[in-house]
Amino acid sequence: MARVVRHALILAVGLFALLGAAFAWAWRELHTPLPPPPGGALVSVVPGEPFRTTCSRLETAGIIRHAWLLRLWGRWQELDRLVRAGDYRFEQALAPIEVLERLRSPMAALHRVTIPEGSTLSQVATLLAHAGFGGADQFLCLAREPSFLLSVDAPATGLEGYLFPDTYAFAWSTPPARILTTMVDRFRHETAPLHAQRLDAGMSEADMVILASIIEKETGTADERVLVSAVFHNRLQLGMPLQSDPTATYGRDMRGLPSASDIAMESPYNTYLHTGLPPGPICNPGLATLRAALTPANVPYLYFVSRNDGTHAFSRTLAEHNRSVARFQRHSSRP
Repeated sequence: MARVVRHALILAVGLFALLGAAFAWAWRELHTPLPPPPGGALVSVVPGEPFRTTCSRLETAGIIRHAWLLRLWGRWQELDRLVRAGDYRFEQALAPIEVLERLRSPMAALHRVTIPEGSTLSQVATLLAHAGFGGADQFLCLAREPSFLLSVDAPATGLEGYLFPDTYAFAWSTPPARILTTMVDRFRHETAPLHAQRLDAGMSEADMVILASIIEKETGTADERVLVSAVFHNRLQLGMPLQSDPTATYGRDMRGLPSASDIAMESPYNTYLHTGLPPGPICNPGLATLRAALTPANVPYLYFVSRNDGTHAFSRTLAEHNRSVARFQRHSSRP
């Protein structure tokens, strides 16, 4: 009997020691920071998803070592139901319990907003406002404020054209100035490889952005960008007005083709009334269109008109163009 008791006691002590060692290991793991992957990681927490899914995603992203351990800790501490949906960027070494604290913080979650190619400054401000980052008027005023423009090295015309179209992730607490600066910084980063090409083309950064913004508004067809670019380059070389519909209606919320009175309305952006490029961009062009502005196709076209199917008919002469207009745009007021 004594031997049985002694064996049971030894077993209990061994089990207790094993549990103690396991607890010590788990505690150490939960409190040991793990460096994030190079460049950091963005992890999404989907509304309503199980906590175990979130933990698995953190482990896959290299933010924690053991998803099961964080899952057990979260459930034991009753913290698993307090995780907030959103996007979280990890750029510093954090212990698993610190990661969990971030997932519970109302200020740490990042929220995505997508800026489509060709969006105007006004549309960008509206998208940011609808996403919950502040009032549209805040962004519009800041995007035209001289001291802020100077701080981000933007032209006096404002940030139109320099808010790079992309998907961004910001915390709710991100100030409007930081949001707009991030978009301008993304523009600088993405267009940096175009610098030598732009110099070879003899274009300033402003000229590139202005021309690209017009091309962006004129066609959404990838193959046509360099053709539309060629038309405008050819017209500029000949001193012809660009006669671009979107420039005539810039600043007004209009859909469809402009009327004769729209085209005749005075505006420094109206390229029916003024030769050369307008004083500033008319939207925020994407990278492909910025490239097209620098690399026009080697074609002699001077005109184009919509075929009403998303593509355009290009012409070398006014006579050819008029025939295309008669065929595709009988009621168009566009020359």
